Amino acid sequence: MPRSNRPRRPARPAPGGRGRQGGGPKPDDDGEDFDLERVLAGFARLESAPDGDWRVRQVTTRNAAKEYTCPGCSRTIPPGVAHVVVWADDHLFGEEAGIAERRHWHTRCWQTRTYRYR
Repeated sequence: MPRSNRPRRPARPAPGGRGRQGGGPKPDDDGEDFDLERVLAGFARLESAPDGDWRVRQVTTRNAAKEYTCPGCSRTIPPGVAHVVVWADDHLFGEEAGIAERRHWHTRCWQTRTYRYR
């Protein structure tokens, strides 16, 4: 007998089961995909340079909502442009003072700075 091209009916769910066929991975309950960029955006990495130790956090285009002035080139960073937030890790007055003096830099300006920021 030839095979039918009509889709089969779903199997009846087992008691306590989800009623899925196949052994593939189950989708997440929240239905959202894992976004590595979003996860890493919240973490600040430590960068050591001749001018000290710096905490650097990436700001994605999705999270860039305000306008900032880049201390490297003195131009504005408009909303929707990815950039970095930088603060001193070894601030003289402690961690809170370093965070209070954080600055938003263009990524390229931060990578090519002349180490005369302080």
